[in-house]
Amino acid sequence: MNETNNTRIVRQGYERFGNGDLEGLLQLFDENIEWTTPITQRSSLGGTRRGRQAVAEFFGLLVETENITRFEPTEFIAQGDRVVVLGKSAATVNATGRSYETDWIQIFTVRNEKVTGFYELFDTAAVERAFQKAEAA
Repeated sequence: MNETNNTRIVRQGYERFGNGDLEGLLQLFDENIEWTTPITQRSSLGGTRRGRQAVAEFFGLLVETENITRFEPTEFIAQGDRVVVLGKSAATVNATGRSYETDWIQIFTVRNEKVTGFYELFDTAAVERAFQKAEAA
């Protein structure tokens, strides 16, 4: 339950994600990780996934679905086995060409030097608007 070490592991994850090192990122996760993101209409990215392979599939779908133009963790808060990260992101949805920006909160649970849980909150309305195709006039 070393908060400094837990924060280091989470920071490593952001670094590997930023460098496109998906395999390195996945190695930071427990085999039975539980990964939860908000459910939004028109996007298949939301929901709870269990297991490292399911999380790998999430990242593959994310890359296919969105072009992330900004992803910036701005603050790390650690207590016990939790690391809470505040940040900002922007992306364009490939299918619609629409963009969104949102602040986010990501909560990691770290046990035995592996990420065992992930829970995310963001502006779902902004994301839903970006996934919505233009209405016919």
